[in-house]
Formats: sequence, C-alpha cells, structure tokens
Amino acid sequence: MTTRTAPTTFAKGTVLGAATLTIMAAAIIAPSLPAMSDVYGAGVLVRLALTTTSLAIAVSAPLSGAFADRVGRKPLLVGALVLYAVSGTAGFFIGDLTVLLLSRALLGLAVGGVMTAVSALVTDWFDGQRRARFLGLQQAFASLGGVVFLPLAGLLAGIDWRAPFWLYSVAAVVALAAIAALHDEPRAHAATTGKFRPTGQAVGIYVLALAATLVFYMAPTQLPFLLAGLHVSPALIGVVIAGSTVTSAAGALLRPPPRPVATSTGLLGLGWLLAGTGTLPGIVAGLLVGGVGVGLVVPHLNVQLAGMAAPQHRGRALSGLVAGIFLGQFLSPLVVAPLVELTGIAGAFAWTGAVTTLGAIAALVTKEKK
Repeated sequence: MTTRTAPTTFAKGTVLGAATLTIMAAAIIAPSLPAMSDVYGAGVLVRLALTTTSLAIAVSAPLSGAFADRVGRKPLLVGALVLYAVSGTAGFFIGDLTVLLLSRALLGLAVGGVMTAVSALVTDWFDGQRRARFLGLQQAFASLGGVVFLPLAGLLAGIDWRAPFWLYSVAAVVALAAIAALHDEPRAHAATTGKFRPTGQAVGIYVLALAATLVFYMAPTQLPFLLAGLHVSPALIGVVIAGSTVTSAAGALLRPPPRPVATSTGLLGLGWLLAGTGTLPGIVAGLLVGGVGVGLVVPHLNVQLAGMAAPQHRGRALSGLVAGIFLGQFLSPLVVAPLVELTGIAGAFAWTGAVTTLGAIAALVTKEKK
C-alpha cells in the first residue's frame, strides 16, 4: 500500500491544462476543412484529415493505459505532450495529403497518451466525491479547450488554412510544466501482474461512449460545410462549433441528474433536431443543447469505470473509455456519409436527432417499468 500525497496547485493546474488539449484536438482544423477541400478535392478523405487522429487515439489508448500502469503517469504524459506538439505543428509544413494523414495519426497517439495519463492521475489523487468533482472539472477544461482553440482556429483559418496547425505548439509549454510540477505521482506500485478483464458493465460504457460521440462529432465534421453553404465565414464557423463546448463545460460542472445517461442522450437528440432545421439560429441552439448532454455524462462514466478497477489496472480501464470516445469520432463521417448523401447535411442531423431522442425516451420508459 502506498501513501497518497495531495497534489499541489501547480500539479492540478498542469493536469487541467493538459486536459484542454484532448477532446477537440482533432477538431482544431475543422474551420479549415472547406479550404482544404479546395486544395485536395472534396470528399471523405479531407474529412479523414480530422478523424484519422481519432482512429489512432482509439487504437493506441489501450497501449497507453498499459504504459501508464507499468511505467508511470508522468513519463506517459510528458512524452505524449512532446509528440503532440511536434506532430500537430507538422501539418503547417506538409503539402501532401497522405503525409498529412500520417502526421495526424501520430497526433492521435499523443492525444491518447495525454487523455489516459490525465484521467489516471486524477483517479489516483482523489476518492469519492472529490474524485467525481475533479473529473467533472477535468471534463469542463477539456471542453473549454474547444472554446478557446476553435474560435482561434477559425480566425487563423481566415488568414491561411494552414495557420491553425500552430495552435498545437501549446503542448510544448504544458510539457515543460508537467516536468516541473509532477514528481512521484501517487499510484499503486504494487505488482501489476494479471490482466484487466472488462466486465459487461464496463463494455457497455465503452459502447455507449462510442455511440454518443459518433453522433456528437457530426458537429465538427459536417457543420463546417453546412455553415459554409449559409455563407458563414471560417472565423464564425469556429465560434459556432465552439458553442457546443461551452455548454459541455457547463454540463460537466452540474450535479448529475438521477438518470444521467438517458437525460444526456435526450438532450443530445433534441439538440440535433434543432440543428436539423438548417438555419443558423437552429444550429446554434442545437449545439448549445447537445453540448450540455455530452458534458453531463462523461464525468459520470469516468467515475463508474474508476470504481470498477484496482489502482494498478485503472489506466487500462480508463483507456477503454478513451478508445470508445475516439473510435466514435473516427467512425462519425463514415457512418453518417450515406445519410448525408440521401438527405443532405441538415436532414442527417434531423434524422439522427429523432433516433437519438427516441432511444432516450425508450431508456427512460424501460427504466420506469423496472
């Protein structure tokens, strides 16, 4: 058994700073997608420049979890932040789409490491309600990263579509802070022999995270094209999409409702129904409502998973959630593409919102009958 040392304010601030670089890391280039289509040609491949990052995160997250459990949280976090800065800014210099996709995959490896290390550190530091509160704060900061970086990306994209890639250099500053702030982080140094075997409940959480993110990530992958069709500037596109991250941050800080999963799913569905009107006011309102839903549920899922695993396996347990979230991001444009082709982007939001809302109502009714 190890003695747990309370983290310093500097350490907590560094971890929250790292959290801002995670959820919306791939979406930083969302305002640049229309201009990228002009350079490389429209189609799914350009959207994959955004979501290839997500696939790499999903694939590598379990490896990051094992590394965090065996080697330590700090080495993983520092190394991942350095790779994040290098691979992210590389996009500014790359002129070939294939090479760009490769750099985005490396960025995904980095983001998976950052997310896993941050979540593992938080669950090492705190228990009970303090853990739940700080995980909510972590999710809020992850969402606020979108609030800060997406509007900046939109402004930069209006100057040069490659300019937003420089935003990834912020990770180098956070890496220096992590080197200074994090020392012998409190974690279980007991033997990590034995494999972590997810329970049925854990697998259900992973699948839920995948499905919800698949729906939510329609915002950065589809809306830039719908908004461009409404003659919205790249700068305003960044601001509009960032709206969902503002309310996601707010939702993460709220006390979870009695049925957080069904409630959050219902809010996401209602938000996408509003976005499906295809009007700028409807899109803005829909993103705000849907963001609350996502913000409500993610800390709840983290708390549940942290309680299911022993400390020496916690990194691996939490990495499954990271994998589910980002696999949903990657699959989003691929799964939604046929629906967009059939109904248009606004129609895809309307149909997805209707199905998601009905699923939430069914979950509430089923729970009520039990």
